[in-house]
Amino acid sequence: MTPRTQDPHVAIIGGGFSGLMTAVNLARLNTRPLNITLVHSAGAAGRVVAYSTVRPEHLLNVAARNMSALPDQPDHLLQWLRTRSDFDAVPDHELRERFIPRQVYGDYLRSLLHHHLQAAGSMTPVTTSFIAGEAVDIENTGDSTTIHLADGRQIPADRIVLACGNEAPAGLPGAETLQDHPAWTGNPWLPWHQRLPAQGGSIVILGTGLTTVDALITLRTLGWQGSIHAVSRHGWLPHAHFRGIEYPDFPPPDVDLATLGLEKLLALMEQHCARLRELGANPAIIVDRLRPHTQRIWENFTPAERTTFLRQHAARWNVLRHRIAPDIHAQITSAQLTGQLQVHAAGITRVAASGSQIAVHLQNGRQLLGDLVLNATGPHIRFSATTSPLLQNLLRRGLISPDPMDMGIHTENVHTVLSPSGTPSPWLLALGPLLRGTLWESIAVPELRVQARRVAELILGQRPADDALPVMMEYMI
Repeated sequence: MTPRTQDPHVAIIGGGFSGLMTAVNLARLNTRPLNITLVHSAGAAGRVVAYSTVRPEHLLNVAARNMSALPDQPDHLLQWLRTRSDFDAVPDHELRERFIPRQVYGDYLRSLLHHHLQAAGSMTPVTTSFIAGEAVDIENTGDSTTIHLADGRQIPADRIVLACGNEAPAGLPGAETLQDHPAWTGNPWLPWHQRLPAQGGSIVILGTGLTTVDALITLRTLGWQGSIHAVSRHGWLPHAHFRGIEYPDFPPPDVDLATLGLEKLLALMEQHCARLRELGANPAIIVDRLRPHTQRIWENFTPAERTTFLRQHAARWNVLRHRIAPDIHAQITSAQLTGQLQVHAAGITRVAASGSQIAVHLQNGRQLLGDLVLNATGPHIRFSATTSPLLQNLLRRGLISPDPMDMGIHTENVHTVLSPSGTPSPWLLALGPLLRGTLWESIAVPELRVQARRVAELILGQRPADDALPVMMEYMI
């Protein structure tokens, strides 16, 4: 058991971007004695899934100019990149637009950890400890709060931050029988590339989003020459980033987008998309112009409007919103043009073993056979059906509850966790993908860096800093 000290103790569950940057902000903003414990279950803190890749072909999906981890220092990443010899020859204007390897970004986050949490020494009143382990439960007796780890260790804390990140992909019908099948990969972030089929074989990727793009780029880098099938309901691959035009007409200065409602908002967007097409410009500019307002828009949607958006428009929004580096997009397009990659627009009814292969049955009646099948359908998002032991236990204890959309955790004032009765917790906060149902946009660095600072300010009893707000609005990518 970690001993309780007299100084306040904050425990953060999750060592990804959200958890790490909450700890960093606590350390750099705090002026009084404070103990911080960061609990991370996989790999080194700050690495986790997104930045633990050792493959240099995996790039960030946002240009370096908008990937600073500190909302009050927008050029922080660019300045850090200048300390690395591998970027010496890159001019400033080009470096700002560079899509750097995710492995390098992981190095950047680790440098922040080292500087603010490990090397500060007597310069800060903060003491930090890192615990590798899986948090599976939290017990609150009214007088004390204790985190329970899977191996039996216990961590007492005064305040706890849930920064759990995305869950694993949702299960597919039949997948429960394939866990030991050599051709099945239920978690696309495991080292599946170490057991590729022979050249000329077949790989089926379930999903056509960003994880699928990573898999495709890895296959091309490895020189694998078999056939690749990617399947999703709409068959939409991510679009490429582009150089847009100045378009100050959207949003109109006299229109409050957050109060329009879904129907009027869609009509306004289509009107301006049509105007951009007439100008020969990419209508996705409207998505970029809309992004600073999306959280307020989502907050003001009625439950019926949110449901309609999720069912009819979310898939298209995600394709336009989560774009990829142009050279990565060019490689995907090349794979399609050569016929190596075939994209199928169809729902998946079930997956089943077929000898040494796996059969993927589609709603259109077709069947795809794969020597290797990857489940890259995206993170599971129905919160009440979470597969996380920690969240399951917190739900069972009545310490948390699903938000009204059942997409994440129910909170007050964004980060304060609410009980099923609506009582604000005095000790439990949340950020990141857990707030997807509350904020909609809650998974990318431009949002998460602001959340991490706000959570730190809440814990420290500080008013939100005004200097964080302008950067939060800098979403043009």
